[in-house]
Amino acid sequence: MADIVLTHGFFLDEDKIEQQIMCPYPPLGILYISNFLRKYGWNPFILDTTFITRTEFESALKSAECRILGIYTTHVTRSSVIRQIRFARSLNYTIILGGPDSANYQNEYLEHGADIIIIGEGEAALKELLERLNKKISHINFEDIKGLAYHNIEGKIVKTRMRTYLDIDSIPWPDRESIDTKRYLDAWEKHHGYSSINVITSRGCRFGCRWCSHAVFGNNFRRRDPADCAKEIKWISEKYNPDQLYFADDVFTMDSDWIFRFSNELKLRNIRIPFEAISRADMMQNVELVKELALMGCRRIWIGSESGSNRILKKMRRGVTSEQIKTAIELSRQNKIQTGMFIMWGYEDETPEDIEITINHVIKSQPDIFFTTTVHPIKNTPYYNDVRHKIIPPANWACSNDKSIRVKDQKPPAYYEAANNWLRNAVKANQSVDESPEESASFSREAEEARKQLMGIWDELTTR
Repeated sequence: MADIVLTHGFFLDEDKIEQQIMCPYPPLGILYISNFLRKYGWNPFILDTTFITRTEFESALKSAECRILGIYTTHVTRSSVIRQIRFARSLNYTIILGGPDSANYQNEYLEHGADIIIIGEGEAALKELLERLNKKISHINFEDIKGLAYHNIEGKIVKTRMRTYLDIDSIPWPDRESIDTKRYLDAWEKHHGYSSINVITSRGCRFGCRWCSHAVFGNNFRRRDPADCAKEIKWISEKYNPDQLYFADDVFTMDSDWIFRFSNELKLRNIRIPFEAISRADMMQNVELVKELALMGCRRIWIGSESGSNRILKKMRRGVTSEQIKTAIELSRQNKIQTGMFIMWGYEDETPEDIEITINHVIKSQPDIFFTTTVHPIKNTPYYNDVRHKIIPPANWACSNDKSIRVKDQKPPAYYEAANNWLRNAVKANQSVDESPEESASFSREAEEARKQLMGIWDELTTR
């Protein structure tokens, strides 16, 4: 008999954008929790919602053997999780939430039906909760369990002291065998021509980018034993035979010494699987490190450029410069590693000049691929606190997410769409200038039109 149902709020059939992108990965968070609980004798049931419908989810909840439900929350899945909470309450489940969104919105989730919220790392807190809940006594007191928020018997919200983080090497590998992992690999194969699977070698990030949330792991950085990581990858290779790995660490290259040790452990096991990972530009200035990544099988490294304007990068407290970003991309290119770049529009005080500097930065850096987004304030981040007095909250919190939050001085969507069109066309114009001058000229005209549209919106807003 299962002791707890573990689930999350992502349903692929409800996400039209993800259906187009089709890059699904197993929910490692609840898979880690599952095997941690198994280590101590508990029997979790993982209800993975990625490839099922909400009707199937609800049917599974009805037929489950227990009435304790753990849900992982993100700001993207908020409205979905609220619907899961409502349905679970109708079946008399005790509902426990974890993850960044419930940590940031404790009061709101409790008011919408959650019983207990785990704040921070979830494994140890959930183990202690199960020990307490299974005593089956009324009016259970949770005050001595660290890292919780809940309503006490008087209906008041109680928040217990934060707990310290676990020794990362004491946490078992994720419980991949309890879900249909092959279905994720098949989805990748069908839509991209190769399969990919995610792996985590660390938890947390010690950097302080002002818009980034540290709601679960704080600014604490812990790295697993490189030999244990290599053993896990060996097991994954033999069990699932993926064409690619995705290292889902916040910053894979955080510790260069660790990378060299990890590389050696892979070599000892004769492992070389192509992989993608996320890095920072300042962590990619070491020529020998980049060479080693290439030898390990790195096919693409993702770098958060965010802006090409050093003025904006400084305001973000990124701790990197545009020059370092260009160097990181060039070193990667020299070692036949593709680069992906993230650009973020709309940070405080960004001007059209900063946007033009960023566009020229992308053109000169020449990443293989780039994506853009618009900054949005995630609760409890320094950026959120900076603009708190200007925030326009969504009309219905339960049906929204942090991307729904508007900041009074932020430009309208048309402004940032013009920035995107300017960027894309300017890059295409530069890429095609030698092979097709006529096509390049056409892209240049499109870029100029987008620039004029952006400047028109800017002038209208600044002259009001």
